[in-house]
Amino acid sequence: MEVSSFRRFNTIDVLCGSSPRKNSCFLEEANNLGKVFAKKQIHLVHGGGCLRLMGRIAGSAYLEGVKVLGVIPKSLSRHITSETIGDELRVLNMQDRMVNMMNNVDAVITLPGGFGTLEELFQMVFWAQLNTHQKPIGILSVNGFFDGLLLFLDYAVKKGFISPPGRRIIICATTPNELTDKLQAYIHEPNPIVAHIVWPQDTCRKRKLDLSLTL
Repeated sequence: MEVSSFRRFNTIDVLCGSSPRKNSCFLEEANNLGKVFAKKQIHLVHGGGCLRLMGRIAGSAYLEGVKVLGVIPKSLSRHITSETIGDELRVLNMQDRMVNMMNNVDAVITLPGGFGTLEELFQMVFWAQLNTHQKPIGILSVNGFFDGLLLFLDYAVKKGFISPPGRRIIICATTPNELTDKLQAYIHEPNPIVAHIVWPQDTCRKRKLDLSLTL
């Protein structure tokens, strides 16, 4: 088990929705998260564009002096009319976006979103379960948005489909300050079944970016 320590984050990846729907409480918490990033001097990586929650967290962080990088597939960028706030990295496809985001951040925070947000969240959780990374993964459950999902995960543990250590990979809180504090105190629990596996360097097509000019 990883030695307990209070982490210092430089960069966090935020997963969230970019649909046209509006909800004032979600937008407000996204705005608050950007301010927390600025207070703790944490840079932001996100999925590109500046629509809705994604735009609100990026805009809030950027205005507060945080460096922001949007990672977006080239084909998707052609259909997004809004410009990315801060810097933008265009990659080949969605998988490349996931890999580039995961390899260049210290933690992940998930805000309310749809299928795309959930797919990215659980892919990162699955990678952590396989011990390909040990980065904290958090959910900001704004206005109880993720309560049903968390109940389902607990039910899956009860039925034996998710292990208790696997369930503990996902950290949940209701405020940005509480969540970042929990992520900083996180201790990774390697799955004993896969802990001994040495993954090839190209397991996830790893490519460490030189983000010195942007982050």
